[in-house]
Amino acid sequence: VCVTPPTTRSPPAQGYLPRDLYHLDCSYGTEGELRDLIALFHQSQIKVIADIVVNHRCASNQSSDGKWNKFGGRLAWDASSVCSNNPAFGGRGAPKQGDDYAAAPNIDHSQERIRADIVQWMKYLRNSIGFDGWRFDFVRGYLGSYCKQYIDETVPSMAFGEYWDSCDYTDGVLNYNQDTHRQRTVNWCDSTGGTAAAFDFTTKGILQEAVGRREYWRLVDSQGRPPGVMGMWPSRAITFIDNHDTGSTLNHWPFPSRNLPEGYAYILTHPGTPCVFYDHFVDEGPLRKNIQDLLAVRKRHGINARSKVVVKKSATDVYAALIDDKVAIKMGPGDWSPNHSGIKVNGKELKMASSGYQYAVWEAQ
Repeated sequence: VCVTPPTTRSPPAQGYLPRDLYHLDCSYGTEGELRDLIALFHQSQIKVIADIVVNHRCASNQSSDGKWNKFGGRLAWDASSVCSNNPAFGGRGAPKQGDDYAAAPNIDHSQERIRADIVQWMKYLRNSIGFDGWRFDFVRGYLGSYCKQYIDETVPSMAFGEYWDSCDYTDGVLNYNQDTHRQRTVNWCDSTGGTAAAFDFTTKGILQEAVGRREYWRLVDSQGRPPGVMGMWPSRAITFIDNHDTGSTLNHWPFPSRNLPEGYAYILTHPGTPCVFYDHFVDEGPLRKNIQDLLAVRKRHGINARSKVVVKKSATDVYAALIDDKVAIKMGPGDWSPNHSGIKVNGKELKMASSGYQYAVWEAQ
């Protein structure tokens, strides 16, 4: 599966302030090039996920009172389509039902006509352009029940949302217990009727704190489970190390660079649906080889979103776990191996499958 950035033309090149949703000639290329690219992916049995930005939309023109709330293109909405809570945009729609995105007019999804227009556009992306699924941007801005409708009516291969809020800290230090944080993400998935998964920001926050501060005890919750969303509802956890916001040029909340191999060893051997960040995969150093080896292990042993994890050790300097009774992982500078611990599969010791900076992975023979 490949996730593309937003393909609608947008004043900023990155695409997250869309204007005319149907205008697919953007900074990344033309609509024709997009169609050709998707066709090439499909020839290689790769599904393509579109980044759907519908919480907000940039207007094309100002109204008579100088507010930017007149939209152009095929969806020529006016101020009645804009939520009324932000006076800067003069919206005449219903008040915002989620968090406000201050940089652009927030669209009122409570209106049936607006939802119908969004569904038609998504059907166009699905049936004409060829996208297979959806990554919903900034889902804290509108109700999950609307995502459910968009998913039900477009029948994607997969769908997931970006529910990003802050982890729980005390005096600047990440709390060990992040149950309320991950529960908020689970609640959002519930609000979609379970039709959408969500990015596991809880796992990212805990994992990078654990490896960066050498506090590997963080990687198990009070019930012996993985401490992120993957420990509560693994089939709805989209795990990741970094994305275009947290890493890359924006660098808002980057994973410690030297610990990237450990991070990928964790998410690629554990349940949930893991993502590999493009910047990391094109790395010319050993990281690319680490990722390829770990992906091969995951595929060989059928590790999946619902795989079973048994945490074997979680201490200051080491984390160890057994997944599906087939794959063992050790992270951190501390000492641990499945063979020294007496772990065998079908009477045989496990063999080393991948290793890198402060991690090792073994697999059943």
